[in-house]
Amino acid sequence: MILIAGLTPAWQQILIFEKVQWGEVNRAEQSVWCASGKVFNAALAAYHLGGPVRLLATVGGRTRRQIEDDFELLELDYRWVVTEAPTRVCTTILDRGRGQVTELVEGARPLTQSELEQFRQAYLEEVAKASAALLIGSLPEGTPREFFRELLAETRCPAVLDFRGQSLEACLDLRPLVVKPNRRELGETLRTDIPSPEAIPAAIRELQRRGAQWVIVTDGDRAVWVGGPKELLRFLPPKPAEVVNPIGSGDALAGTLAMAIGEGKSIPEAVQLGIGAAVHNVEQLVPCRLKRERVFELAKQVTGEVIQRQ
Repeated sequence: MILIAGLTPAWQQILIFEKVQWGEVNRAEQSVWCASGKVFNAALAAYHLGGPVRLLATVGGRTRRQIEDDFELLELDYRWVVTEAPTRVCTTILDRGRGQVTELVEGARPLTQSELEQFRQAYLEEVAKASAALLIGSLPEGTPREFFRELLAETRCPAVLDFRGQSLEACLDLRPLVVKPNRRELGETLRTDIPSPEAIPAAIRELQRRGAQWVIVTDGDRAVWVGGPKELLRFLPPKPAEVVNPIGSGDALAGTLAMAIGEGKSIPEAVQLGIGAAVHNVEQLVPCRLKRERVFELAKQVTGEVIQRQ
């Protein structure tokens, strides 16, 4: 079983326009609602690839029933910590005329101490049965930055971390197996600018010096950099058949990574499959509702090379 856990899911609205006129009344051609946010997206990606997924997240408010309906339709295995604060609502605006995607993100509301403790206990129960775990997403306002560290300290299976900043810093000395920031998040964690792809390798080595065993850095539709104990690799993704909605592609990669690692694949093999999932996600309107055959087809088109031996 792959455990995918996080504290900041979302109920997502996707609005599609032929052309957005900012400052004017705009009428959407199409509107779609779905469960989303990093933790939901990652779990959905792994689930659609056939992984035995257990999703652990916080949910609350009127959207809880809609979220449950979404997952029960798929028969995805989940466990909630029900919160007083409602699950946030985020909006994706697709401007087809300009080929632009705009994301309107509502911040996650604070959780009570009791809710955090419930989540901690639920995580400890679930991770004891897991072959791999993914901790993903930001912490709600007011949550101690060491919260994920405390969970990781009790994690005996391989762990993938997909969050940034001080929360990630606090975990590095525990030597997590995989850390997966994007280029911006990498800079935020190291408190420095990563001005170009050429600056990524040095930043990867710094995270490894601080304790990360493997560091996987995404950079939009550009190369994915992978730093391991013995080598630095670079993977080039194939082009999507069509760019529809890129939101959630990093989450698709993270969920697929955790699933593949839990199945015993090597990190480079897991990365290749994860890139296939990320590229396929771009081709979809609703995040991380993937087609297994298409992901494996794209994964075969990923090319990789060794940049440096450590």
